[in-house]
Amino acid sequence: MTVENNPESDESLLKLLALLNDKAAAKPAATYREALDSANANLLERFSNGESVSTLVRVRSRCVDLVLRQLWAQHASSIAASATLVAVGGYGRGELHPYSDVDVMILVDGDLPSDVTAVVAAFFTTLWDVGLDIGHSVRTISDCCEQAKADITVATTLLEARLVDGSAALFKELEPALDAGEIWPSDRFFSAKRKEQARRHHRYEDTAYQLEPNVKGSPGGLRDIQMIGWVAQRHFGAKSLEELVSHQFLTEGQLRMLKDGQAFLWRVRFALHALTGRREDRLLFDHQTRIAAMLGYEDATNTLAVEQLMQRYYRTVMDLSRLNEMLLQLFEEAILLDPLAAPVRINTRFQVKNGFLQTTDEAVFATTPSAMLEMFVLLQRHQEIRGVSAYTIALIRQNLHLIDDGFRRNPRNHALFLAILRAPAGVTHGLRRMNLYGVLGQYVPSFGRIVGRMQYDLFHAYTVDQHTLFVVSNLRRFALSRFDHEHPHCSPLMQSFEKPEIVYLAGLFHDIAKGRGGDHSELGAVDAEAFCLQHGLSQYEARTVAWLVRQHLVLSMTAQKKDIGDPDVINEFAALVRDQTHLDYLYVLTVADVKGTNPNLWNSWKASLFRDLYEQTARALRRGLENPIDRELLISETKDQARTVLQTLPIKQPAVNRVWGLFTEDYFLRYRSDEIAWHTEALSRSKKAGKTGLLDVRLQTDGDGIEAMLYTPRSNQTFAHTTAQLDELRMTIVDVRIVPLANDFSLDTYVFMELDQRTEVDTARLARIRRALLRVLAGDEHKVATVAHPAPRLVRMFTTKTAISFSEDTANKRTVMELVTGDRPGLLSLVGRLFVELEIDIEAAKILTIGERAEDVFYISDVNSSPLGITACEELRGRLMQGINAKTEDEDNADTIRHSKL
Repeated sequence: MTVENNPESDESLLKLLALLNDKAAAKPAATYREALDSANANLLERFSNGESVSTLVRVRSRCVDLVLRQLWAQHASSIAASATLVAVGGYGRGELHPYSDVDVMILVDGDLPSDVTAVVAAFFTTLWDVGLDIGHSVRTISDCCEQAKADITVATTLLEARLVDGSAALFKELEPALDAGEIWPSDRFFSAKRKEQARRHHRYEDTAYQLEPNVKGSPGGLRDIQMIGWVAQRHFGAKSLEELVSHQFLTEGQLRMLKDGQAFLWRVRFALHALTGRREDRLLFDHQTRIAAMLGYEDATNTLAVEQLMQRYYRTVMDLSRLNEMLLQLFEEAILLDPLAAPVRINTRFQVKNGFLQTTDEAVFATTPSAMLEMFVLLQRHQEIRGVSAYTIALIRQNLHLIDDGFRRNPRNHALFLAILRAPAGVTHGLRRMNLYGVLGQYVPSFGRIVGRMQYDLFHAYTVDQHTLFVVSNLRRFALSRFDHEHPHCSPLMQSFEKPEIVYLAGLFHDIAKGRGGDHSELGAVDAEAFCLQHGLSQYEARTVAWLVRQHLVLSMTAQKKDIGDPDVINEFAALVRDQTHLDYLYVLTVADVKGTNPNLWNSWKASLFRDLYEQTARALRRGLENPIDRELLISETKDQARTVLQTLPIKQPAVNRVWGLFTEDYFLRYRSDEIAWHTEALSRSKKAGKTGLLDVRLQTDGDGIEAMLYTPRSNQTFAHTTAQLDELRMTIVDVRIVPLANDFSLDTYVFMELDQRTEVDTARLARIRRALLRVLAGDEHKVATVAHPAPRLVRMFTTKTAISFSEDTANKRTVMELVTGDRPGLLSLVGRLFVELEIDIEAAKILTIGERAEDVFYISDVNSSPLGITACEELRGRLMQGINAKTEDEDNADTIRHSKL
């Protein structure tokens, strides 16, 4: 329960007055600092006891008023008749959080003489000394007019001007001067502020659903509420949002939603200030868990407290975004558009006025609920329509309750929903708008449950509903030929589908069961099949959608965690997929899903992995499941393709034969033809390599990764050394393959990428990589480079339970070890050092980083090239757990030291 107090008789103000009045007239800055600190402490205590933040922010503003008035009297008595102390910005609104900046302006009636300038400077210096984060200016009324005319930000700040102390007569002259018609009339003011909001939203990637949102600036944040107030004040002279109700721009319900949204965001912002002890608007991972606890959230069976907090946050800003859009559109209609424009009818239910779709009367949705879906079909068919009128958006919200079980069973609505998915244009925009207006979650209740649901990790960059719509958007781009250049392998497949709605529905349902507990793929498949059958899809189509939902992770996991150079892996995957149609659907869905999970997740390496798995599986399906891929045939085909590439290189056949004589059959299964040609050409120079070996580094021919090839004596254990060097260079390793050769050497290949994707890989960068790896060839094999840099800030926020599992790959006579733990610098080097100490040979590694988690797979064997025994596996597990835990403790101690220095 929250408590409202009268700010004029508030205990913080009374204590502050008592503290100030208890001192002599001229008080040192320390006295005021002490008084403000005491008041702030009182406000923070009351916040922790649940008092309304609406009260606390106003009390904080009044406390600052008291201090500023005393300091003004102390420093500026000589200019009080000709100068005015004015609060502007948030302070002008009377809304200050514990550590908000305090914006003030001294309004003067003319240029200041030098002695007065000294007085003003001393006043501002004292404000800093008492601990206020001051933003200040000194202006005449003429200055205010000129600067406001030149800068919309200044004009906006002055809208909220409030007299604190000094000449009331001078302050009264300010408002009419700024209201002059030539200084930002309402039409120009509205246009400028709308562009300003669009630029601000763009800084936050035009989404309110970032993992670390800004409660003030992000879409749907506090600034969007203030935007409504500024435009209302400029156009109507309204001093509060309540006045918009009397102007019929807001309903009482919408006003409550705005007020409730503001109160929640204020509470989060107040908590941020209380937690950090400074002005902070970013809801960083560092703070989210502790703020959830501060605001009373508790972990539930399937949902963490922090996930509950963030779902409330995302749903709040979604509502506020919708209100912001609706109100700004109302303002546009009132300020910029022709109110007398004649509407153009589309049918008996809808018309277009000033470019916006609207209902022909307010009873349309009540009498014909199906019109709430029909509206989106019309928007798709009439691309010239700019959007939905604010009046109609409000009607949708009022009538959402009519989308009930009877509505969902209605065949007409089934046809309308499928028409939206099958439309030649506007599919993505239609679904996004349906979600924004609440229609999608009401029509598909299981989708409504994932709206605003976040997953507290670094892998999923968006809420589940936003991720889902990004997946459908990616699929839609594959279907449009103008985007063929983005994904030349996916686009032809998507454009060949006779019924693309099958994969759209799979995209819509693939994560719909997140947060329920259990396997979300299995649960989502059940929902998907029932939905499809209800909407008239055939049993085959419904089961295909359900299969795609059930298996939507399998292609990605197979490509990234299994050895797809092994024919048995391909045959097993082909048996799961069964036919080319299912493979095509699954391939485009997987690419769309991974791209839509995190903008930093998709890269050329994943693209090539997925494509390789797709192509090898397609070849297996062409041969027939009863005729699986044969190792010898695959090796023969790979050699033929490599010879074709080598014919373009300056290398003679005897040299090719000599190099290939070193290679085992496994080698030709593990590498593509272009890689074999590269290795062959490099190793043809191996006579010059000497005893230490040979190194070559290149940019990937078909992507943005980097490849390194190390030809080293077999006795060298280069894995630990190489991974340490690459880690210290801030590289992320994605693939390792180590192949023994017939001359007691081994061929070690690494594929890696820049950890920071913004880093340009130029000639100088490649040279630095080459120098680091040459140290591996020339260095002491028992001395591994130290990885000194700390884990990134976000990664350190999470604790991942370490899990190590072993399985035996009997066909290839090796052990498969899967390691799941928190990602951290030096992890692979630690694993490599233990392999050396325990005399374990590594054949390959599949390195998968999922946000803050490392999910790495190692293919290993003992010194006799046999799988590890049970005892060896347990010893390795114990040593790994010990090493990882020790490193975790070191990192925790380092974090403690870092925080203590803040």
